Amino acid sequence: MNIVRIAPSILSADFARLGEQVREAENAGADVIHVDVMDGHFVPNITIGPLVVAAVRTVTSLPLDVHLMIENPGRYVSAFAEAGADILTVHPEATSHLHRVLQQIHSLGARAGVALNPATPESVLQYVLSDLDLVLVMTVNPGFGGQKLIPEVFAKMRAVREMLDRSRPSAWLSVDGGIDGVTAPQAIAHGADTLVAGSAIYSAPEGVAAAILALRGAVAGA
Repeated sequence: MNIVRIAPSILSADFARLGEQVREAENAGADVIHVDVMDGHFVPNITIGPLVVAAVRTVTSLPLDVHLMIENPGRYVSAFAEAGADILTVHPEATSHLHRVLQQIHSLGARAGVALNPATPESVLQYVLSDLDLVLVMTVNPGFGGQKLIPEVFAKMRAVREMLDRSRPSAWLSVDGGIDGVTAPQAIAHGADTLVAGSAIYSAPEGVAAAILALRGAVAGA
């Protein structure tokens, strides 16, 4: 694996100084900023909306990867694209028409992704592969940061990697949940190329820059 992208998740950032924390990640060499949007219905938590995405857009030039953990995402993708999202990722369980939503995202000029919860099989991707720019494999049940990775998901990650290599090699394979210096090399070994990390970066006692450097060092030989 030659390219490994680091995507700090602002879910674990200090929202009282969010702009500063985003800039700190960018200055430390992050490749993407990951934004978790939760509605309190699809997942048991409520986080942020388009206004915060628009605010983050003003402080960074990095791609904004907006993970929509919300019901009926097709109703909101336009607002998030207008706010500055570069990538919009949706869950297949959250919409009755996954293919339509992915095409809608593309029509807005954004890249389209699908997120797979731990119990969601990779087969759901079979008929939308040509519309995918990213697959996000969740290694925890979504809704809260700081959870431990579910190792059984690694087999699914490998299967997704094989699907993408055959049919959509340009798509990113992102992993989110419990990613740290120990689990990151395992994720890369199973085919991931983009690491979403929240607590491991923003809660690290050594600081954001040192945490990103340590994460890169951990996967250097993977």
